Amino acid sequence: MSIAAYKRTIRESESPRQIERRILSRITGELEQSAHDFDAADGRGPRLELLAGGLRDSLAENQKIWGALRNDLADAGNRLPPELRASLLSLAMWVERQTTRALGGEPGVGALVTVNRHVIAGLSGAAPSPQG
Repeated sequence: MSIAAYKRTIRESESPRQIERRILSRITGELEQSAHDFDAADGRGPRLELLAGGLRDSLAENQKIWGALRNDLADAGNRLPPELRASLLSLAMWVERQTTRALGGEPGVGALVTVNRHVIAGLSGAAPSPQG
């Protein structure tokens, strides 16, 4: 099966919620690989090295999915309850600010991972697992 056919099959067999969960899970896994080292790094220099080593791409992808979620949440046709939409929009704006800080070399990737994990749990219909 070609890659295009495989992607089409996935789109046709998964709900939008499942697709969002799958994409967020993949991106979060990528962020987790560097989160501890990035946040614990002594100074901006080592963080910038981690960004250059691939973390920048993962952060940009996380920012892109959250931007798409924000646009969907802001759409008048979105059927989520208004309170939930407002909370998720607020969260999307926080992710935007936090990602911008991280891309500038400030710690905080772990916080993005935590937020993503909670949203993934919500999309799964499960309570988030405790972090330890």
